[in-house]
Amino acid sequence: MPDLSVEFHCHTIFSKDSLTKPEKLVETARKKGIDRVIVTDHNTIRGALAAQALDPQRIIVGEEIMTTKGEILAAFVREEIPAGLTPLETIKRLREQGAFISVSHPFDVMRKGHWNLPDLLEILPLVDAIETFNARCWLRNFNAQALAFARARNIQGTVGSDAHTARELGRAVLMVTPFAGAEELRAVLPQAQVKARMSSPLIHLTSRYAVLVKRLQMGGAFSS
Repeated sequence: MPDLSVEFHCHTIFSKDSLTKPEKLVETARKKGIDRVIVTDHNTIRGALAAQALDPQRIIVGEEIMTTKGEILAAFVREEIPAGLTPLETIKRLREQGAFISVSHPFDVMRKGHWNLPDLLEILPLVDAIETFNARCWLRNFNAQALAFARARNIQGTVGSDAHTARELGRAVLMVTPFAGAEELRAVLPQAQVKARMSSPLIHLTSRYAVLVKRLQMGGAFSS
């Protein structure tokens, strides 16, 4: 029976649309009993490193990377990957450092990071999984499409809360057997069990609020 709960997709204040401090994320993960948390801030690993310093066993360094075609979701990242590279270059750099590579919310067309089918098919042989459930997807059908796509092409799936606030953490986790590193994660993924529920679409307002707060803070800094 799988006995480790893994949150594959969450954000901290180091993402432009989150106000969750690494300390709060770690505290919440502990309270909720989430065994492993892959911190995947947008185009940076700074938040993940800060959280990992607080709880090295629980926190895994990840990154959500915006490519020229869509977003890549990576775990066990050692070197930060910048935004704006082609998918193939992004994947090449991740593979060189032995990272685990998934694809964020591939069919959520209401988000900038979704994928067009030809582009997704091009990278499919090069990734370890796609995200088959994202608690923040605007419509359940987007997740259903991703799951059907993964099953039809025999590719593994990851799930994640995509938490931008602490209270969302753990809404979607995979239950897996113990693993250490990307290679072992690949090995245990086929037997993983999903525990997931959708977030309200209204949760996206918290991200809009975070962006606004940061803009105002930046404006105040420049005007002072």
